[in-house]
Amino acid sequence: MSVLMNSTAHKSSCKTQKTMVAQLDKIDVTEELLLSKNYITPEDVLMLPRITDNYLCPPEANVYDIEFVRFKIRDLDSGTVLFEISKPTFTENYEENVADYESENDPNAGRFVRYQFTPHFLELKTVGATVEFTVGNKPISNFRMIERHYFKDTLLKSFDFEFGFCIPNSSNTCEHIYHFPTLTKSLITEMINNPFETRSDSFYFVDGKLMMHNKADYSYNGSSDN
Repeated sequence: MSVLMNSTAHKSSCKTQKTMVAQLDKIDVTEELLLSKNYITPEDVLMLPRITDNYLCPPEANVYDIEFVRFKIRDLDSGTVLFEISKPTFTENYEENVADYESENDPNAGRFVRYQFTPHFLELKTVGATVEFTVGNKPISNFRMIERHYFKDTLLKSFDFEFGFCIPNSSNTCEHIYHFPTLTKSLITEMINNPFETRSDSFYFVDGKLMMHNKADYSYNGSSDN
């Protein structure tokens, strides 16, 4: 949340936060520990050793009214669109592209996505992810996403992207480039044979404070006919 603070209070807050970070460096970081903090920083989530079991902030933390309305994934080498979905056609594409198992009354509905790809996806080197999003009546600076991908409890790669400045009541589009790690043949086989054991946490920050947390899981055993 964006608030104005006097210089004395700001220095005290920074000192407290730095002390907490120093303490976290010396112990195993758990989501329970992070949930006990006043707010969660990028440095905090980068120290998590495994996928989270829970969401690290409530939906109400999104005080900037950021809403993702369109998402597209494409192979940069061939230009092939691998996945595309937009809010107005979400119901039409639901069965084809994504399964969401959370009930309509669940406050976390819409924060989880299930992707189903073919084995070929694991051979890709570079993928572009285009996202379109709207923001509310507050300007947004230092909008950052950290996305951490795991197979079972092993970190595959952590991605770190900036969205830039967003003016109030605007619609914004950006494409982030994912450079995938080289996977061994044995790991690729394991990932194909264990659908939805590949998972990710996407953490969104404004001015260094966590304000959105989404989760996803992935399978790579789909048919190219789908």
